[in-house]
Amino acid sequence: MAEPKQLKVTLTKSRFGRLKSHRDCIAGLGLSRIRQSVTVLDTPQSRGLIGKVSYMVSVEEV
Repeated sequence: MAEPKQLKVTLTKSRFGRLKSHRDCIAGLGLSRIRQSVTVLDTPQSRGLIGKVSYMVSVEEV
């Protein structure tokens, strides 16, 4: 069985002063500080979170 794809997500802009739903998406991804990176599975759910806050994060495939 193939290993599931993973994405490295890095917070590039501050979460302060943003909509609550966008702050919740950042928290849902496990990010709390600028330049912090996390690795998440490439699922439709994580893609949805990333898409909503795409202006605040950078994404690369691992």
